[in-house]
Amino acid sequence: MTAALSPVRKSILPQNGDSWDSIAQRELPGTAETDAVAMLQSWNLHVFMRAAGGVGRLRSDNPILPSDVIFVEPPRA
Repeated sequence: MTAALSPVRKSILPQNGDSWDSIAQRELPGTAETDAVAMLQSWNLHVFMRAAGGVGRLRSDNPILPSDVIFVEPPRA
């Protein structure tokens, strides 16, 4: 018996120094940058809403870590 694999949501690991803007430009090239960044952030709340630096510290300008899994397409229905 052969088991069918379910489709996997497309994701990437960020490159060193990546930001939402650089990922949007590279992964969603046909989309306006502000729209692409907004889509990426909504698909990656686990990264976008992460508190950087702990309680009481300002949020970092670039909270994306090289070990983060970044989804580059919306959740599947």
